[in-house]
Amino acid sequence: MTPAGFEDLKGKRVYIETYGCRYNFGDTAKLKEILKHRGCILVTSDDRADAVIINTCTVIAVTERRMLRRLSRFCDRELYVTGCMPMVQQDAIKAVCSPVIIPPGSIHQYYKRCGTVSPDPVGIVQVAQGCCGHCTYCVTRIARGALKSYPVQEVLSQMRAFIRQGAAEIQLTAQDVSAWGQDTGTSCADLLNACADLSGNFYVRVGMMNPATLLPILDDLIEAFTLDTIFKFIHVPVQSGSDRVLRTMGRGYCSDDFEQIVAAFRKKYPSLTLATDMIVGFPGETNEDFLESLELLDRTRPNKVNVTRFSKRPFTAIADTKELPDATKKDRSRIMNSRAQQIYHAINAPLLGQTVQFVVTEKIRNGSVMARTPSYLGVVLDENLSVGCTGQARLQKEHMYYFSGNRGAGDTGKKPDKSSPVLCTP
Repeated sequence: MTPAGFEDLKGKRVYIETYGCRYNFGDTAKLKEILKHRGCILVTSDDRADAVIINTCTVIAVTERRMLRRLSRFCDRELYVTGCMPMVQQDAIKAVCSPVIIPPGSIHQYYKRCGTVSPDPVGIVQVAQGCCGHCTYCVTRIARGALKSYPVQEVLSQMRAFIRQGAAEIQLTAQDVSAWGQDTGTSCADLLNACADLSGNFYVRVGMMNPATLLPILDDLIEAFTLDTIFKFIHVPVQSGSDRVLRTMGRGYCSDDFEQIVAAFRKKYPSLTLATDMIVGFPGETNEDFLESLELLDRTRPNKVNVTRFSKRPFTAIADTKELPDATKKDRSRIMNSRAQQIYHAINAPLLGQTVQFVVTEKIRNGSVMARTPSYLGVVLDENLSVGCTGQARLQKEHMYYFSGNRGAGDTGKKPDKSSPVLCTP
């Protein structure tokens, strides 16, 4: 949508639905600021809205079908569509509705004219758009285009704005965060080092980094993570433990590269929290390939594994490749999720009863908050604590992806002095 197009929404009540990754949610946050700038009123239900915006995702077929159902529901409304889907599947969209298309790239360009952020406990800061990968199965790289890194001062300016508004957690996001700077002669390590210039009570979560772009800057990036304000957390999607499958995927690395990255980070930060992604049922994946993926999980022991059944996407290099039977994909997904859950419990069990440092990052509901340890473990505390408060909590129960805990006696839950950030690891 061009800037003039936003005039059509001026002064209207607008309802927004957002799907997909953190990057999409970052686009929505920018959209909200643009709409407020145009005098719009944001509403929380579509029946109160004059216009509806759907921020779409099309990463897998089941998501695409859900998007089309939602768009069909609003086909008789004043409807605007953004996200990845309209960039690659306008014909499918037009088959169910006739919306105004908002190119996602235009959101960032117009947002820069507003330059504001709303108070939010978690600030999503986009550091780049697009990627430099050549994955044979990925439609997102087609939708988002080539890598375009945003200037470091622009990124820092948005971070400062969120910090001034009281955000305790800043999430740096992109299609591939570790690719930042490859198009401008800098690196992600330079970006993280620049965060040392920021002041305030906040912590940074670095978003998804692909092994192919992370490995060349591994040492510098590990050193950059020593900043007290950076959570010791990495999300590095490996996608398969089979080198043969990785070559077919066009990922640009081998399984040993992933293990090297994990080992190097853990050597420096033993309490590191590791998240990864796996695709099961990729075309041509054999039982032996699948077993190699399970064995890789056993060796690297991630704290979180996002398991996805392969889904053929249009316009990709393998769009016409024969898929494995659905039953095979379902079985492998079930087996891998079960193996991953065993790993979670094995990692979490020794932590029960330990006392950890925390910072409150979000209010879940009245009387309950989400807190994070320096290594980004989630701890739910059933208290009304303010975002940004720090303290110590005893881990009492594990729920695979997070813990529930209680604060120690005498812990006041006060916000920290700016000169004394919480540094302790669990």
